[in-house]
Amino acid sequence: MICGVDEAGKGPVIGPLVVAAVAVNNAKDIANLGIKDSKQLTQKKRKELANLIKEKFNFAVEIIEPRIVDEYRRRNKLNELNREAFERLISKLDPNVAYVDAADVNENRFGSQIKASLTNKKDTDVISMHKADAKIKVVAAASIIAKETRENEIGKLKDKIGDFGSGYPSDERTIKFLKSFYADNGKWPTGTRESWKTLERIRPVKTLDDFGGSNE
Repeated sequence: MICGVDEAGKGPVIGPLVVAAVAVNNAKDIANLGIKDSKQLTQKKRKELANLIKEKFNFAVEIIEPRIVDEYRRRNKLNELNREAFERLISKLDPNVAYVDAADVNENRFGSQIKASLTNKKDTDVISMHKADAKIKVVAAASIIAKETRENEIGKLKDKIGDFGSGYPSDERTIKFLKSFYADNGKWPTGTRESWKTLERIRPVKTLDDFGGSNE
């Protein structure tokens, strides 16, 4: 059995980080299903493939809420957060070989650290590489599950707080939403990663009037 592990949502200022793993008995089982890196798929195709993957293969998902992401970010441990989630999912699926999309600049170190912390029965070989979702089909499958799960979570969040766009700092719609929400409520909306430097840049500058003083 082999499995692939990937994440979605590492960079957004709004929404959870999602990690997913997909396991197959043989690489041939997944070779001709049209599976590719989720970033190369239309929304419709990604949804279709996500349903197909869930029907045919074992999978596991972990949704990491923004407050947990913030805890690790404030300690500059985001790679560790990814790694720990990867370890839990691999241990759960118990494959012979696990292919992981490296979150560390040093892909070999990332793989070695995962292997050392696994708790499953098998002596799983961990193969870590950058851009694994574009190179290994079973990792691409994991990327599809992670992305589709995150999109579903984003949909739920939008139902609660309103349409904020993609949630990425590069999205003007997201930034406008955050500025407007903060101006109206004096706080950031539910689901915001408050450790992101993006918020420091867009937070209104307080004047003396805000503290009951005067600018004169």
